[in-house]
Amino acid sequence: MKAAPVRSAWQDVPPLRVRKFAERAMAEVPVLAEDILGAIRREYPGLPLVLDDSGEPMALIGIRRALEHFVEHLATGLEAPHVPPQVFQEFGRGEVLQGRSLDSLQAIYRLGIRLAWRRLAEIGTQMEIPPPAMYELAESGFQYLDGLVAESVRGYAEAAARQAGERLRLQRRLLDLLLSEHHHHRSAGEPSDLLADRAARIGWRVPRTVAVAVLVRPARSAVPPAVGDEVLLDMDCEQPRMVVPEPEAPGRTELLRRATTGWAGAVGPPVPLADAVKSLRWAQAAVGLMERGLLPGGELLYCTEHTEALVLLPPEELIAGLTRRRLAPLAECGPTHSRRLAETLLAWLETRGGAPEVAGRLGVHPQTVRYRLRQIRELWGDDIDDPDSRFELELVLRSMRLRGELG
Repeated sequence: MKAAPVRSAWQDVPPLRVRKFAERAMAEVPVLAEDILGAIRREYPGLPLVLDDSGEPMALIGIRRALEHFVEHLATGLEAPHVPPQVFQEFGRGEVLQGRSLDSLQAIYRLGIRLAWRRLAEIGTQMEIPPPAMYELAESGFQYLDGLVAESVRGYAEAAARQAGERLRLQRRLLDLLLSEHHHHRSAGEPSDLLADRAARIGWRVPRTVAVAVLVRPARSAVPPAVGDEVLLDMDCEQPRMVVPEPEAPGRTELLRRATTGWAGAVGPPVPLADAVKSLRWAQAAVGLMERGLLPGGELLYCTEHTEALVLLPPEELIAGLTRRRLAPLAECGPTHSRRLAETLLAWLETRGGAPEVAGRLGVHPQTVRYRLRQIRELWGDDIDDPDSRFELELVLRSMRLRGELG
């Protein structure tokens, strides 16, 4: 059996009384709007008063329109009163432009509805509107308030999105300038006027030193690193870039570690601001080695902790040529024996110790080391005692170890 519809107490009020109530309330709207604005100004004295083209406060217009819309609706019932969107969306946008949250605006709305309800309750008493009907009117008023807040939130969100988009655009222009090959500073440690201007437009404090990071996306839809505004982040590149100010400041490393959880990449060495592009180059080189499996992947690594690999691995053509020349004596030894002699030679060059020390490093018998060292002397002859030759031999052997060709 279908339940009978719930009868509204407001609908039970005689239509003539409702109409007179609405006419009386509408007549008081201009004064009530002035009173509400006055109370708001007293409660929030720092609130800016924006005027329209005619010189009338926009807030007063909004309050008056909101009251008029609500009162006009009383004669037709209390279901879902229409909310005037434009003015209240503009109020939300204004909070973004003033750099405030919506908390104060919502508090202002609550103050306004409280004052409006107080006056409507007085009129209801004078017009002998039954209390149950007035309770429904109060409930409808708070629903109406929710609608006003929703419109302001919509305006706030749209303005915040536009502002965030504009900041990202300006931040990208600053990043492009910082990482330009042709950018010049006025003097050592002093930013150019153009750089200072672009930094000021996004509120970025120009640092003395920076480190540039290059990131590897874990997935296309990955959430960007949660860095603050002080770190410049460009997510539009295939490999996102970050400019980290004062990278050696206390706590900076831990901040980056937390912010980049789930991301991999490399942080270039700290450099003066004018040399930011140099830090970028090292970070790019490190990421290139990570992608080839020559540096650890899956984490944010620091170039300064992998200097040997970054110095020895990227100049492959030069190292390859040097390797062919310096290791030519091993050409006739066969792969396995050649590798063992190379490992022994590297251990000897690094330790400059005797057979027992080299043997301990390699995990073999000292007599085996003595035998190999005699062979090495026979193969290289006097070159093995030349400092420059030993240096180049150590370079190429360390390079081979970094590539996993030696143990």
